[in-house]
Amino acid sequence: MIKGEIVEELKRIVGEEDVLTEKEDLASYAYDGTTNWYHEPDVVVFPTSAAEVSEILKLANRERIPVTPRGGGTSVSGGPVPIYGGIVLCTVKMNRILKIDKENLLAVAEPGVVLMDFNLALAKEGLFFPPDPQSFLGATLGGNVAENAGGPACVKYGVVKQYVLGLEAVLPTGEIVEFGGMTVKNVTGYDLPMLLTGSEGTLGVITKITLKVLPLPPATKTLMAVFDDVAVAGGTVYQVLSGGVIPSKIELLDNWVINSIERLQPMGLPKDAGALLLFEVDGIQEAVEKEAEEIERICREQGAREVRVAKDAEEANRYWTARRAGFAAVFSAAPTVLAEDVTVPRSKIPDFLRKMEEICKPRGIEYSVIGHAGDGNLHPSLLTDKKDPEKYAKAEEAMAEIIEAALELDGVLSGEHGIGLEKKKFLKKAMPPKAIELMKGIKRLLDPNNILNPGKIWEEDQ
Repeated sequence: MIKGEIVEELKRIVGEEDVLTEKEDLASYAYDGTTNWYHEPDVVVFPTSAAEVSEILKLANRERIPVTPRGGGTSVSGGPVPIYGGIVLCTVKMNRILKIDKENLLAVAEPGVVLMDFNLALAKEGLFFPPDPQSFLGATLGGNVAENAGGPACVKYGVVKQYVLGLEAVLPTGEIVEFGGMTVKNVTGYDLPMLLTGSEGTLGVITKITLKVLPLPPATKTLMAVFDDVAVAGGTVYQVLSGGVIPSKIELLDNWVINSIERLQPMGLPKDAGALLLFEVDGIQEAVEKEAEEIERICREQGAREVRVAKDAEEANRYWTARRAGFAAVFSAAPTVLAEDVTVPRSKIPDFLRKMEEICKPRGIEYSVIGHAGDGNLHPSLLTDKKDPEKYAKAEEAMAEIIEAALELDGVLSGEHGIGLEKKKFLKKAMPPKAIELMKGIKRLLDPNNILNPGKIWEEDQ
C-alpha cells in the first residue's frame, strides 16, 4: 500500500486532478483486453510531459514502488495489468501529434495518440501508418511500439519496428534519453530504438516517437475466397505468395467465427463454409486489377468453391468489418476465453490447423481460429469457464499443447501480442536459457530495482 505522503508527492508532480485513488477509479485500471487477469493499482497518474514522467520514476525508484506503464489498455497479453499494485502510469494525456513531414515521410507524436486519430491526421496529407492492430479505435502509439504491434497489413508492410526511426524515453531511474533519429537509414552504433520496441514497458516509458509513414496507395481491391476445408484455405496462403503476389492483407476466418459473426451481425457470409480467406491488394490501378485476377485464379485452382470480388468500397468494408468483428464474437461466446497469438511458417499453416483439431476435438473443447494468415500469425481461441475447474483445466492443457505444436512447427510464441502475463510460463520452451539470461541482464542494467512493469515476460524463477 502506497503511503499518503507518496500520493501527495505525485499530486505535486502532475496536479491533483491527474491522480486517481478512489476504489471505483482503480478498478478501471486493473485489467486489459484479456479475461484472465485483474489486479488493482494503489494509484493511477496521468503525466503530460517527459519531465513529469521522469519525476514519477525517480520517486518510484527511490521508494521501490512498482510502476506499470499503460496506454489505452487494449493489450491482450496482460501487459498493463499492475499485478504488484503500485503506480499505473497512464500516458493517454500525452496525446499530441507534434509533426507530420510529408516531404520526408515521417511523423512525430506523443505516446498517448490513438492509432485511429493518427491515421486520420495522416490521411489529410495523403499518408498512412501501415501497422493496423484490430484495436486501432483505442490503441495508442506508445502501446503499439511497446508491444511491436502488427495487424492484417503486416504481410506486405511489416510490423511497428519497421517504422520506428527514433524514440524519446524515460528510463526506470528517471533519466530522459533519446534514441535513433529522423532518417530512414541510421547505423550509428547499436540499434537502441529497437531495444524499447517490443520491450512491453519493462525497460523505459516512451514519451515521444518518430515514425516512418507512407503515401496512401491510389487503389485497393478486396476479395473473399470461400473454402470447404480450413486447412486447404491455410495452404492457399503460401500458394498465393509463392506465386509472386504480395497482397496487403490476407486474413483467415474459420467456420465457428463465420457463424458467430452471422449470429451477432448478419452480413451474408456463407455459414456452411469451412473457412474464408479475405485478401486486399493495393497500389496503382493496373497492378491491383492484375493481382486480384491472379489471386482469384490461384484460389480457384487450390479448391475455393467461390471467390467474391468486392464491387465497391462499401462491399469491401463489409468484409473487413466482419473480420474485425471476429474477436468480439469469440470473446462474447464464453465466460472465459483462452486466446493466444502464435506464428508458424506460412507453409505450415495447414499442419497447425490440423493439429489444433486433433488436440481440441477429442477433449470436447469448442475452439476457433482467426488470424493474419499472410504472415502465419494465427489466434487460436478456446472457449471455457474458469469457474468450472475441470473444464478450465482441460482447456489449459489443450492450449499448452497447441503452443508446443506451433513451436515444433518452427513457429514462435508470439507474433504481435507480446508475452506479458499470458505466456511467460512457456518462455523456457521458446527461447534458449542464454537468450533469457541476456534479456534479464539488460533489464537489470536499465532497471536495477526492478520497478518498471515487474512480473512480465518471464517468470520470477527464470
